[in-house]
Amino acid sequence: MIESARIRGIVFDLDGTLYVNEPFVAEIQNAAVGYIAILKGISTSDAAQLMATTRQQLCKKLGTDQTLSAVCTELGGTVQQLHRHFQETLQPEAFLERDDRVLGLLQRLAQRYSLYIYTNNNRLLTERIVSQLGLDGMFSRLFTIDDSWQGKPDQQMLVRLLDQIALKPGEVLFVGDRYDVDLRLPEQLGCPVQLSQSVEQLLSLKQLLLRPSTCEHRSLFPAQIVY
Repeated sequence: MIESARIRGIVFDLDGTLYVNEPFVAEIQNAAVGYIAILKGISTSDAAQLMATTRQQLCKKLGTDQTLSAVCTELGGTVQQLHRHFQETLQPEAFLERDDRVLGLLQRLAQRYSLYIYTNNNRLLTERIVSQLGLDGMFSRLFTIDDSWQGKPDQQMLVRLLDQIALKPGEVLFVGDRYDVDLRLPEQLGCPVQLSQSVEQLLSLKQLLLRPSTCEHRSLFPAQIVY
C-alpha cells in the first residue's frame, strides 16, 4: 500500500497509451521481423516464427512480458541497430491521426501537472509520432530508449528519470499499456500507476481534474491492472 501522496507529474508511455493503432503496431512488429530476417539471413516467415518462439521462452524463463528489444537482443541483435532499422522503415504519418479528445485531456492536465513521456521508442520516431498526434509542446521532457539504450523496465533509467524531473516517487503517476513493462517497476519504487490500453481508459484521467491532487492507493484505478 502506498500512502496518500500529492501528484505533481504524470509520466506517459507512448505507443499503445497515448494512441492505440493496431495497423501501426503490426507495422512495428513487421519492421522488427525484417531486422531479424536480415540479421540471421532467413526469410521473414522464419524470422517471425523464431521471434515468437524466443518471446515465449523468455516469458517462461523470466515470468514477465517481454519487449521487442529484449527478443531481438536475445537473438543476437542490438537495440541500436533495431532502432536504426525502425527509423529507416517506419512511417507513423501513414497510420496515425490527431485525436482532439486526447489533445484536450493533455491540455487540461498540463495546467495542473508536469507531463512527460518515457518510451521504448527512439527519439526521432517519438518526435514524429508526437507531432503527428498534434501533441507538440505538451510535454516537459521526452525520455526515449536512446537516452541509455536500455529498454523498459530498467531501474537505473527509472531512478535517473525521477532524479532529472526532481520529483519523489509518490508524486509521479505512471500511465502505460503494459503492466510488466511500464508499471511494475515504478509501482515497486512507490509510484502510483494506471493501466491504459484504450483511449477511453486514457480519458479516465479526467478524474484527476475533479479531485484533490492526491492518490490514495498504489493505483488510481486498481481494477484496471492485470497482474
